[in-house]
Amino acid sequence: MLAPKPLSPDPASYLPAVWMKTAIRHPLLYRKRITRADPRAKPGDLVAVYQEEGDLIGYGLYNPRSELAVRMIRYGDELPDDPFWRAQLGAAVELRRNLLRLDEVTDAYRVVHSEGDGLSGIVIDKYGDVLSAEVFSLGMYHRAQELLEMLAPMCDAKHTLVQTAPMVLAQEGFSADPTPSAELPGQVTIQEFGTRFRVKFVGGHKTGFFCDQRDNRRQLASFCRGRSVLDLCCYTGGFSVQAKVLGEAAEVTGVDLDENPLELARENANLNQVRIKFVQADAFAYMRDMLRGGNKFDVVVLDPPKLIRSRAEIEEGTRKHFDLNRLAMQLVAPGGMLLSCTCSGLLPESEFLRLLYAAGRQAGPQITLADGTTRNTERTMQLLARTGASADHPVATNCLETEYLNAAWMRLA
Repeated sequence: MLAPKPLSPDPASYLPAVWMKTAIRHPLLYRKRITRADPRAKPGDLVAVYQEEGDLIGYGLYNPRSELAVRMIRYGDELPDDPFWRAQLGAAVELRRNLLRLDEVTDAYRVVHSEGDGLSGIVIDKYGDVLSAEVFSLGMYHRAQELLEMLAPMCDAKHTLVQTAPMVLAQEGFSADPTPSAELPGQVTIQEFGTRFRVKFVGGHKTGFFCDQRDNRRQLASFCRGRSVLDLCCYTGGFSVQAKVLGEAAEVTGVDLDENPLELARENANLNQVRIKFVQADAFAYMRDMLRGGNKFDVVVLDPPKLIRSRAEIEEGTRKHFDLNRLAMQLVAPGGMLLSCTCSGLLPESEFLRLLYAAGRQAGPQITLADGTTRNTERTMQLLARTGASADHPVATNCLETEYLNAAWMRLA
């Protein structure tokens, strides 16, 4: 089932088809929209997609085991041939290297952002001379290696790595071990805005590093000079290190539950010759300990991992976001800054903002009521800005789900 399949089909060979109720331009076609499918269509196949009345809509990658039964690749009558794939990849590289000119500020950025670059089911990040791919669909897994081989010379890469996303077994019905190229190094050192970071390819989250927060890390640094900074869920120390290196913060504390990322965070601090206090702890427990001790910080960053991975997790994940933010707000010194982030695409920005406002109403000093019970008062907040992922993570206008990262910048009185 995991054997490679060609990017470009033989025009003379038989191509199975599926039919859908109505024509839409969204690249993700759920199983319930498919009215019938050619029984010869196998998981991972390229299929022709027709409207029920008979008109050809385009071509997509098919997996009947997934709720996302078809991921559209090309619209219209023309097959996705070799020139098509090269053009898609070339346009993605052109955006990063010529329009955004990312090579001038970093050697680590996203080269392919799934639907945002018209290549549903795969993301590819560049770390120095390594291309690291994370695959979300069976059909794209079959073609990932050939895609990387085509992409590598376009962006001066020598090594490749293909990994599957954490939920791919549950969502796509397959699993696969990471596939490194023959001489893939165990780690590389990259830089963003002159600050150096190590990226390790075994056991890391996503493709190895969070390029999406690049601009937010630089923006945060502008608020940090001479101030105390708390970086919650710090992972490998991106915000922590930039707060100290670019921001010249007086003191920085990074907190994360996982030991391995924290060890790499310490390496990143040492690599840049800065002193940062890193603490291995659960964010909830750490914040409660800080509150009991009366500790406050001038700048607090809250960037938790993805808390909502499916619609079944929306209620619980939203509650976790609320509780994390309520505690974090209480740790911000008067006049200080909170940067609160969510990478849960199923939590819309409007709901995220409502959650933050509600948390603020319970983040003020504690008072005792007439009946002897206690409650927290409201804390005055100013929303200064709303940002998202860096521009190398473009949003597809026909697939707004590609806008997954929300960041709210707040001043608390």
